Amino acid sequence: MTQTNEQVAKNILMVLTSHDELGTTGEKTGFWVEEFAAPYYAFIDAGFNVTLASVAGGQPPIDPKSTLEDFQTESTQRYDNDESVKALMANTAILTEIDSADYDAVFYPGGHGPLWDLTDNRVSIALIESFLATNKPVAAVCHATAAFLNVKDGAGEFMVKGKAVTGFTNGEEDAVQLTAVVPFLLEDELIKRGGDYQKAADWNAFAVQDGLVISGQNPQSSELAAAKLIAALTQ
Repeated sequence: MTQTNEQVAKNILMVLTSHDELGTTGEKTGFWVEEFAAPYYAFIDAGFNVTLASVAGGQPPIDPKSTLEDFQTESTQRYDNDESVKALMANTAILTEIDSADYDAVFYPGGHGPLWDLTDNRVSIALIESFLATNKPVAAVCHATAAFLNVKDGAGEFMVKGKAVTGFTNGEEDAVQLTAVVPFLLEDELIKRGGDYQKAADWNAFAVQDGLVISGQNPQSSELAAAKLIAALTQ
């Protein structure tokens, strides 16, 4: 029996940061484990195919703080015990080799790394613009919403202009004492580009969708953002 179009598994691309330096602090950063693990398993458990890519390819750096006991969840524990996914993570595709035509949606996990290597990344910007131009949803959580900042629509306007968006708040950045370390405050930049910036109280789960654009506020929002993307692909 052949599959119908509705039964064919969707393909999701997950794009991770390759940046591992936390400004000039001498500390390390990268992607936040929960913000990868929760969406990844949500997609897999929903029957989707997932491809992992990163700016430089290979093993993306993990923010060491995200491995601390306080930040462990069922999803991070599942990842810790999943050698097959760790092997995939060690061999992510290089972003320049990705063709948006091969995927139905893209998801960007956060961590502070994206502020440095995905905000102005021309390959990533072109990739997101290509997804949108072909009516495919794009999603990001926490600091990875920075990947949306310089994306433009067909009219040359910033993608986030007039759109409901969220991302790590100024208050949350202050709480982790990195306001003076990060290259910019994500909340401020989304607003500067005309985004209808929305948020919940700090550290509360919050995600919003406006058309093809899905964003989550913080690590607590990774499952919500993933759920919105799954819904967008299955409705």
